[in-house]
Amino acid sequence: MKLRRAALAGWAVTTMTLAVASHAADYVHVPAGTLSSVLASDADTGPLPIAAFSARTTPVTQGEYLRFVLAHPEWQRGHIAKTFSDAGYLQDWRTPVSLAGAAAQQQPVTNVSWFAAQAFCELSEGARLPTWAEWEYVAAADATRADARSDPAWLARILGWYARPAEAVLPAVGGAANLYGVRDVHGLIWEWVDDFNALLVNPDSRSGADADKLKFCGAGAIDLKDKQNYAVLMRIALLSSLNASDSTGSLGFRCVRPSSTGDSR
Repeated sequence: MKLRRAALAGWAVTTMTLAVASHAADYVHVPAGTLSSVLASDADTGPLPIAAFSARTTPVTQGEYLRFVLAHPEWQRGHIAKTFSDAGYLQDWRTPVSLAGAAAQQQPVTNVSWFAAQAFCELSEGARLPTWAEWEYVAAADATRADARSDPAWLARILGWYARPAEAVLPAVGGAANLYGVRDVHGLIWEWVDDFNALLVNPDSRSGADADKLKFCGAGAIDLKDKQNYAVLMRIALLSSLNASDSTGSLGFRCVRPSSTGDSR
């Protein structure tokens, strides 16, 4: 009986591993362009060039992350190295390998560290976290405009969401798409970016030999060229306050990868 149970357990893990390999998240092509940065440190460089890339249409869900930890047990709660996570890692799950309920399958995964988010993107989808500039480039778009940041009504809706307390149970992913076909950039969760801890560093200083220059977040988010864009200020303030091992119940992620003709749009 013990051997049979072990065999069944092994079959279940193998099945889930195959599911990870065969699961293909939806990515959309984001065309090249420029981002008019609101950071004062970027004022002397002009608009930031953004190369074309592909972005996940939605944040990573709990169901997708469950398949990931089943395939990579070292990223399960209780197994993950303490260096890579804090005590809140996946604390909302019923067990290290089961969700709180069936509805959680389509809810965005939160309570994940930057390290864990990077590992998922790389190991599950051959991808990476977006840079801050890539994320803001996509987030600047509404349904019809590539840059809606000068629209007070649009900004007010985003700030209205930021001002509300976090929901105890998050809705499922799949909100309205923006111009690029990317969903849930606003109104669902906050999201990790690759260079979250270097947001206020002038890009010209990063070519120096002093790696410590990348570690300074600056004085919160006061280094803004556009003082009225409080939505960006709040995102920078949040990300600048984090360590790579931190996790919160309102912070998730999505992945990006090089643009491919196989992606939609």
